[in-house]
Amino acid sequence: MLNSYAQQNIDSSPRIVIVGGGAAGLELATRLGNGAGKARRAQIVLLDRYPTHFWKPLLHEVASGQIDASSHQIDFAAHAKWNHFRFEQGALAGIDRDRREIVIDETKDVDGRVLLPRRTLAFDTLVLALGSVTNFFSISGAADHALTLETVDQAETFRRRLVSSLLRASHARQATPGAASTPVSVTIIGAGATGVELASALRGSAQRVRDDHMASLDPATDIRIRLLEGAPRVLPALPERISARAQDVLAGLGVDVRLGCRVQSVGAETVATADGETLASDITIWAAGVEGPPVLRQLAGLPLNRLGQVIVDGTLQVENDSDIYAMGDCAACTASKGEALVPPRAQAAHQQAVYLADALMRRLDNRDVPHFSYRDQGTLISFGDAGAAGALMSELLRGPLFIEGWFAASCYRHLYRRHIIGLTGIRRAAMYGAIQWLRQRVRPTVKLN
Repeated sequence: MLNSYAQQNIDSSPRIVIVGGGAAGLELATRLGNGAGKARRAQIVLLDRYPTHFWKPLLHEVASGQIDASSHQIDFAAHAKWNHFRFEQGALAGIDRDRREIVIDETKDVDGRVLLPRRTLAFDTLVLALGSVTNFFSISGAADHALTLETVDQAETFRRRLVSSLLRASHARQATPGAASTPVSVTIIGAGATGVELASALRGSAQRVRDDHMASLDPATDIRIRLLEGAPRVLPALPERISARAQDVLAGLGVDVRLGCRVQSVGAETVATADGETLASDITIWAAGVEGPPVLRQLAGLPLNRLGQVIVDGTLQVENDSDIYAMGDCAACTASKGEALVPPRAQAAHQQAVYLADALMRRLDNRDVPHFSYRDQGTLISFGDAGAAGALMSELLRGPLFIEGWFAASCYRHLYRRHIIGLTGIRRAAMYGAIQWLRQRVRPTVKLN
């Protein structure tokens, strides 16, 4: 028997339930909370399996040890209190479309004890903002042996394994001076934005580990960074000029980039390529593609594309159900121009959150709702200590404006600051920034534990 939250609140105002507290879901909950929630025109509820929010584009910096994730996380419960919505912790387990309820799976603590029971939650409007998961493309051994960068926990797992491997390499060099050492091999599969940014950050991290912790470590020889990509160039989805710049930076950092290289299988300490080569790999990370979360395939009646994303119309509504919406990486939304889907980027999540907050407010007022229109504002790629590069898009420009160097790096940092300001406001964002600045100056530049 499921516990039900359906009748717990005597307020008869409509309930909008948002499932997923990522970049799209949390911004939508915040905007609706400070609008309809504050005015008591609707109950806003956010559901997420984790207690805190972290901006996913920074996960490569957690993995490389450059930032402390705890200083960049937002506590859902506290944020909900400050912004007039309710937070429920748990994972989506099912949707009863006839009864207008979702099923929330039980939540357990680190010792496996039940914290919150399996329960139901009624909704009048449901928004799915579940993000995406790694697509292993059915490659043998990939899901079992390759790490991913979907969550803070996964990024921390990568960092701990990297630091442990570097520590062993440093000790081996000290124990046998002058002897040839075997480098730590890190293999990154997929040269999209995540793969390129992680590969760029790792070389600088190894240098800082030596400076702060392991004087005997040689960043040039004790770590081998290999980047495998099946396409003929890195960053294949981005303009060739950005791709060429990234290729030059990676070459300067000593990253072994292999293009047109398709992976056949992944082992515990090896990666086998389609051309028959077996590569030694102490740590393998998969960054080659995404798909919709598995739970979506288990929900009866939701229309999905071949990647398991929810198919939505021009107002982000699910086909044949005007009370269910999907947004962000879990949604298959056709861009306003052409037939291409809206890309799985943070800027798309932001634009959809802004649009849907307005659309749902219009719906409460019984006003007409316009169609969503995606505007590509450009792309920025961070190369760690080597700077950044990218292209800015604007309706005022005839084509993309390519930028690099300090200006590109400043624009890249501004994206995160804009995200935090949008969630917390300028004053609280300034306090977050001050705390992060202070922490960076009272702790080692690369976190070891």
